[in-house]
Amino acid sequence: MRIIQTIALTSGLALAAGAVSAQSVADLCPAPLKMADTGIEGMGVLEESFAPFAAKFEEITGVELALYSLSNRTAAGTALQFDEVDFVFSGPSEFVLFQQLAPLDVLFSIERPSYGSSFVVKADSDIMTMADLKGHKVALKDVGSTSGHIFPMKMMKDAGLDIDKDVEIVMAGDARIQVLINGDVDAMGGGNKDYAAVLEQDPGTEYRLLAESGRLPGDPVVMRASLPQDCRDALRAALAENSDALWAALTETPNNAEKFLEDDSYMSFETDPAVYDMVRDAYEVAGIALDD
Repeated sequence: MRIIQTIALTSGLALAAGAVSAQSVADLCPAPLKMADTGIEGMGVLEESFAPFAAKFEEITGVELALYSLSNRTAAGTALQFDEVDFVFSGPSEFVLFQQLAPLDVLFSIERPSYGSSFVVKADSDIMTMADLKGHKVALKDVGSTSGHIFPMKMMKDAGLDIDKDVEIVMAGDARIQVLINGDVDAMGGGNKDYAAVLEQDPGTEYRLLAESGRLPGDPVVMRASLPQDCRDALRAALAENSDALWAALTETPNNAEKFLEDDSYMSFETDPAVYDMVRDAYEVAGIALDD
């Protein structure tokens, strides 16, 4: 079911909307504006995923949105640093990494009320608390994943575990669920959706949710702060005013529908970049350098 939630504008955004009526977005912003996605490699897949979004963006703002292919998040950070792209669809961890390179703003974010980290064990496991992970093997997702690596590491540290000595970490990537099912690891830390995926893939075995984090910040569309402030304000105001149509265009393609249409997800145009400070703090607590 597609659920669209429109966020009420703050007074500042409302004022910006008034300014747009006097001066169009196209008058305030350079053209074309360029956008990339850190999770997509190759121009073909990028166009398949975002062509409807780019078309709707131009229809709303009057500014062409050119899609820009990047090979990885390092390239995305460099492109933002040197003004080669204007926007990047990214994750919370990538936002704080990119902030190391250049001043950034947030155009909007994709908020997921159920977005967080969980640890899962088999129901008959003797692991009853996070502290009980000591001496055990734990599967995590990918290095740098907000919900699948950074916050699970923080949760273990918060439980008093010495990550280097007390647990054996396996960065299992897409195989994290299967290695838990196979018994190759004793516990798995990942996104909240992983628990349901475990139950679905191994219905004959009982599993237990060991721990959950609080809600994590949404996925930001990073905007370079070197764009003129009037342009940034006008873009947010115009897009927020047409957020339902923009959301429909974003989730029109199969790739984005699978990624974004879940658990009452919605677009927020009121995201304060400071909300991602908790991600930076998680890196510090977990003992992970921001340039790792």
